[in-house]
Parts: sequence; structure tokens; C-alpha cells
Amino acid sequence: MAREQATDVRRAADPRSEQFVAALRSALIEAGLIDELAARRADRARSQSNERLDVVVSRLGLVGDVALTRTLSKLLDIPLVSQTEWPDQPPDGVPVDGSFLAAHKIAVLADSDDKIVLAVADPFNQAAIDSISFLLERPVHLKLATAGEIERWLNRHFGRRPEDGGPADLESAASAGDDATGEDVRRLEDMASEAPVIRLVHDLIVRAVESRASDIHIEPREDSVRVRYRIDGALQTVETLAVNLRAALTSRVKIMARLNIAERRLPQDGRIKITVRGREIDLRVSTMPTISGESVVLRILDRESIPLDFSTLGFGGGELETFQKLLSEPNGIILVTGPTGSGKTTTLYTALSSLNSPNSKLFTVEDPIEYQFTGINQINVNPKIGLSFASALRSILRQDPDIIMVGEIRDLETAEIAIRASLTGHLVLSTVHTNSAAATLTRLLDMGVEDYLLATSLKGVLAQRLVRRLCADCAKVAQPSPAYLAKLKQLAGNPEVASPRLREPCGCAACHNTGYRGRTAIYEMLTVTTPVRDQIVSTGTEAGIESVAVAGGMRTLLQNGVAKVLAGETTLDEVLRVTRVGDAALPL
Repeated sequence: MAREQATDVRRAADPRSEQFVAALRSALIEAGLIDELAARRADRARSQSNERLDVVVSRLGLVGDVALTRTLSKLLDIPLVSQTEWPDQPPDGVPVDGSFLAAHKIAVLADSDDKIVLAVADPFNQAAIDSISFLLERPVHLKLATAGEIERWLNRHFGRRPEDGGPADLESAASAGDDATGEDVRRLEDMASEAPVIRLVHDLIVRAVESRASDIHIEPREDSVRVRYRIDGALQTVETLAVNLRAALTSRVKIMARLNIAERRLPQDGRIKITVRGREIDLRVSTMPTISGESVVLRILDRESIPLDFSTLGFGGGELETFQKLLSEPNGIILVTGPTGSGKTTTLYTALSSLNSPNSKLFTVEDPIEYQFTGINQINVNPKIGLSFASALRSILRQDPDIIMVGEIRDLETAEIAIRASLTGHLVLSTVHTNSAAATLTRLLDMGVEDYLLATSLKGVLAQRLVRRLCADCAKVAQPSPAYLAKLKQLAGNPEVASPRLREPCGCAACHNTGYRGRTAIYEMLTVTTPVRDQIVSTGTEAGIESVAVAGGMRTLLQNGVAKVLAGETTLDEVLRVTRVGDAALPL
């Protein structure tokens, strides 16, 4: 029956038929995975290459593997492989060669007397499916998985394919260079260029991109090498590798980033450009010597995964209207504040994207440039040659700009030039590292900025944090007590919140059993009104400025976060974690 099912799928949905192409095209557009322009681009490529539409959109990087697999699952009515269905060991007595499975991206999930269950990345690979069915003399039942999931399962149980180098080759390449000295540059290069090491590093990067990770951490320890991904702001261990892989991994990453592989005493920074599943990914590389070896962190810069849209990022309500109104001002300074990793740069890029027009000239000064934009003049600071934020900003003012983004105001000189630019008719956007909107003003005053200049030039400060969203697939409705709801409404500063929809995390395959998937922003928008200006000039204390701003209608980070808890977007634990508020131990 299952074999008939596979044949029926192929006949009912010939991937090259116009009917199937139209259905897949419509499904991708309706799901918001591509737009009409991208669809036409895929159609042109399909007609030129004579390949299937699903193959084309994947290779062009228009649709990620996970999203494409989910779409095909719905379209073909073939279930996805759940996380619990991957067996700990391959089924006994299945005489299918591992290299055959790897070549066709197929995994055998289960085998019984009446059927064999296969995970396939390509449901239209009928020849391979029929071959397995014929060999085992049983019908097959298909389930869909991404190529990456199948590759990882096969590598774990069958080792790597001969052409990629097997586990033994990997051990030999690693041990050959583990005790290399600074003079063994040639040896390190040879070792890092061997196929097993190349494959291992590439696999770590691909898995990180597919997992929506923002960073890859390769951390040497005395007895092993730990690899962790930062997913939705939380670190997760994904691999623990043999200690003799230290030199191999570090050298390979350095070669890719064009760093000096012989220098292991000083930190180094570099960049890597790599194509993953048809998508161009930028990696920002940082190495740091530690007592156990060099720690390597790769920041993943995937512009396609960053939605430059305020509502998608989590902004809404009166605060968003206020922020957009400030962005429409012809001059002044607008600051975004928060700790590292709180989404400040993404917010500024979203603001620049909305301001970018043929009628305006935009400049940015960044350290480093994370994403490149058409129509915006972007400058990368380089302290080694004297190109600092302040010197670049000073020169930009002679380029007749309309809008300037400064990556960060770190010192008095940069702050004074930014203020001068705002007072001479320019709109200046920048960031400052502080814990709240009110603290940003006191930080600038502490730098030495004159209070009257700050009160005159500053238009507003947006403080933000990122909290994890509850997984849409597994989060369940919570049943809080009336007293708990009352406390939450009080914390939100809005006792009249109607129809609260509190939810709690569970965990499933889609969210890697964390209960959370994706992040959203919580924020506070401080507008420099007349009472706030008076407070800056009179006392300039953080408590005084915040008190006046709250009296004028500003919602704090905690209030905004708890409002999202009441809306069912996140949990109170997440909000308290990022706002660092220890009070409110309120068990459900």
C-alpha cells in the first residue's frame, strides 16, 4: 500500500507538470516565502536550466530547506518526520548501503513485516525509493525531512561518505596537527585543507544556519572541543569533539577568514562569505587565545533572515507611532540603547530602510558593517589608519548628507560632532550602551556633553530588549489564578487589559524542545518633551528623568514586556530575565 502511495504521489504531482508548478508557486507566495518578483525570477531560471521549481527556489536561496519541506509536505500530503521518530540506531537487518542512502538523501526510520518507513528529502526520487522497496520486498511509507536532517543522521550512524573522508580520516587529520607549533605553518595549512576537516566545518556552519543560530562558539577545553550555537539568545551545546581536533578546526576557520594561522597569541578578526543551500551568508569571525587553546566565535549575518519591518520585529502601538514620527523629523538625534545582542542594529537598519529614498542622501559609520544596503553610503571604521567614528563623522558632514547613522557613541568627541550635525539640519541615528532610556541621558551627561546642548538636540531614546517567543506549534494555554492575573495587569501598568491569553512553553521538534521559537522586542520610548528637557537641565538624574517621562505616558520595559505576556507572546520568566527584575516570583 505504501509503495502504491509513493507511486500515486508521483503521478498525482508530477514535479515538472504545469499543474504542480502552479500549485507550488501559489503555495510559496501564499505562505509569504516568496513574492511575485522572486517567483518570476525562479520561473526564468527554471526555463533556462530545465530543473524543477522546488530545486530552483532552493538553489537560488529564495526559500530555506525547512520552509520548502513544510510546503511540500502540505502540498503532497506527506507527513514530516517528527523529532521523536529518528531512531537511536538504524533498524536491524536492513541491507541498504550507507553511501547509497547518503547519495539519495534517504534514511530508513523503521522496518516491519508489512512496510518500511523512509525519510526522504526528495519525494520525487522514485527510482531510489522503488529500489529500496524492491530490495526489501516490502512497500514503503514516505515521510519528509530536510537534506540537512538526513545528512546529520546518516553521518552519526554510517560515518561520512568516502569522498568526504571517513571518521578515521578525520582522526588522522586532527592528530597530525594537534601539537603543531607556530613554525609549522605549512603543516597547519595542509591539515586544515584535508577533506574531512573542510566537511566538518562546513557541516557545523550549515547546521547553524538551518537552526536559525546567530553565533557559533568553538570552545577548546582540556579534554575536548565544545561547539555551541546561540539560538534565540540562548546557548545550546550541539557537539563535543575530540580534543585533537582543536588545531584542525581553528586553522580551517582562519584559512576561510584569511587570518594568520601562525599567530595564536593575539586575538584576530575576519570575515567569511559562504553559500549555504543556495543562500549567501556572511560570517564575522573572532579568535581569542585562552589557556586551553584559541576560542573561535562566528557571528552569522544572514540578511534574508532579518525582517526589516517594525511590526515583525515586535514594535506596535503608540510607541511605534511616536518612533516613526521622530524619524520623520528633519533634524535631531534619535538614540537606540540596550546591551549587546538586544537588537539595536536591526532596529536602526529597519529605520534606515524606511528612510531610504531617492530624495535623501544617507551615510552610515559602522564597526563593522553587518549588512549592505543599496542606496546607502556605508563606511567601516578602521582605527589602525585613524578612521574612527569621530573622524569619519567629521568628514561626512562635508558630503552634504541628510541622514547619518553612527554605529555607537562611545566618547565625548563623537557625541559633540553628532550634536553639531543635528543642530545644522541633519537627522542623526546612533546607539549607546545603557540599561534604560533615562540612563542614556545621564550617560551622555557623564561623558561631558553640555546639558543645554543635549536638551536641545536629542529628540528621543528607544531602549529595547529581545525576549523569546513562545513556540506557535506547542505552547499551551495557561490557567492562572485571578490573583496572578491581577498582579500581571498591575505590572503592565494597564489594569483594563481585556481577554488575557497567557500561555506556557512545552517543547517540540520545531523549537528543539525549548518551548520557544524566535524572538520579539520589548521596549520603552522616551520622548524629549518640555518637562524632560527641564529635568535634564535642572538635575539630570536618571531617577528624575524617568519619573517625569513615566508621568508623561512612557511605558517601561517591564510594563511593555508584561503586556506581551498577557497577549500570550512570551512568558513572565523571559521578561524578568532580560529586564533583570528580581521581584515577581509568581508561579502559575
